[in-house]
Amino acid sequence: MPKTRSHYVCNQCGAESSQYFGKCPACGSWNTLEEQVLTPATPLAARASVAAASRSRGRSHLQLPPQPKASLTLNQVVDHPQVRFPSGYSELDRVLGGGIVPGSLVLIGGDPGIGKSTLLLQMANSLSHHYRILYVCAEESAQQVKLRAQRLGVTAPSHPPFSPTSSPSSPSTPPTPSDLYLLPETDLDTILAELESLKPHIAVIDSIQALYFSALSSAPGSVAQVRECTSVLMQIAKRQNITLFIVGHVTKEGAIAGPKVLEHLVDTVLYFEGDRFASHRLLRSVKNRFGATHEIGVFEMVDQGLQEVLNPSELFLGNPEEYSPGSAIIVACEGTRPIVVELQALVSPTSYSSPRRSTTGIEYNRLLQILAVLEKRVGIPLSKLDAYVASSGGLNVGEPAADLGVAVAVVASFRDRVVDPRTVLIGEVGLGGQVRPVSQMELRLKEAAKLGFKQAIIPKGQLAPDLGMDITEVSRVVDAIAIALTGRRQPEAE
Repeated sequence: MPKTRSHYVCNQCGAESSQYFGKCPACGSWNTLEEQVLTPATPLAARASVAAASRSRGRSHLQLPPQPKASLTLNQVVDHPQVRFPSGYSELDRVLGGGIVPGSLVLIGGDPGIGKSTLLLQMANSLSHHYRILYVCAEESAQQVKLRAQRLGVTAPSHPPFSPTSSPSSPSTPPTPSDLYLLPETDLDTILAELESLKPHIAVIDSIQALYFSALSSAPGSVAQVRECTSVLMQIAKRQNITLFIVGHVTKEGAIAGPKVLEHLVDTVLYFEGDRFASHRLLRSVKNRFGATHEIGVFEMVDQGLQEVLNPSELFLGNPEEYSPGSAIIVACEGTRPIVVELQALVSPTSYSSPRRSTTGIEYNRLLQILAVLEKRVGIPLSKLDAYVASSGGLNVGEPAADLGVAVAVVASFRDRVVDPRTVLIGEVGLGGQVRPVSQMELRLKEAAKLGFKQAIIPKGQLAPDLGMDITEVSRVVDAIAIALTGRRQPEAE
């Protein structure tokens, strides 16, 4: 009999250890190591493989027939056209890269109550007009899901005649009038049997942390359970061409709970972001094998569930008639989508020995760098002043193209000046006080012109299309500040 042995796996990062520790040696989390019993395979198979290898070496002088090659050249691979089908929500289609790809695995993560189940239930209702949907509610009962569906206005649709040519997986039987099926189950074997018998076009797993595989002894939600359940679901989805949407829990740091291999197994990873005190939600793509990453879709939470925001720039812009000193307008790019955002800064004398710096939506270290450049290169004494910078609506703006807007907003607050609300600022600020070029300038300027902005301050040397705007090119941050606040360029130093 082979001997069994145990090892310990961290349920936060997936690190393995031969002995138990109160603190994970890899990620530093406390009380996260769980014991798992390993049963090694019988050595008979290993001895059989060794014997087969020795026999093959003994008759190596014989002329064996050539074996066919399993590998193919790139030109020999058959090219199948990738047909996408819409989800019923243009914002979700944008994040997915243009629509849902049949047979793909999509992982959606987000904070509790952010709207993951609401979005998937609304999507399932929209798609059930044409496709067969299986909704596995592993965390809720069927009655709870029905109550939420009634609140969202989700009812059994009256279907038009079904066309098999529009189906992503061409089922053998046409769908029934009610094509949104609920399965309140946590046993993976039962879910696999239902997938085999029902053969849905799309399946929703809510959530993967609630499933358990009876072949494993660990508890549901552990690293081993999450990894094995996702792997088995991936195999059946690829074999039967089922599009699979998987809901994943997140840790307190915001990352998807479970092993990192979970994100490697799936085709697309989406994160639902948003402030619990705000009505808008951002659906962000961080991995997509069928489209661009870092695309965002904007939704708004209303009484009837999630509603699309087709023009998010209006959501992150304030009233131009109410602009106060310290406001500046930038154009941020999230993937291929330009978004016009208002930045606000407040500079005030500090009452403490060390001044306070605070940011909302802007990277903290980036603000410290811009404040240092303003003090060293522009001559503004900020070392004894508190500085607060926030983006309107709480949108996370992490790209360097927002540097120029942050710098102008801080100086405008310091000098108590109002920047023209019809002016946008685009550019990266270097440590030497330069204004550096940024990517997708034409896309940013087109979005600003569409919203009625009259002037744009951009880095020098970047090609700007003729959009009816007054384009001002600058090479130094001091020139951009002078033009934005006074309309006159700073004279060159001799």
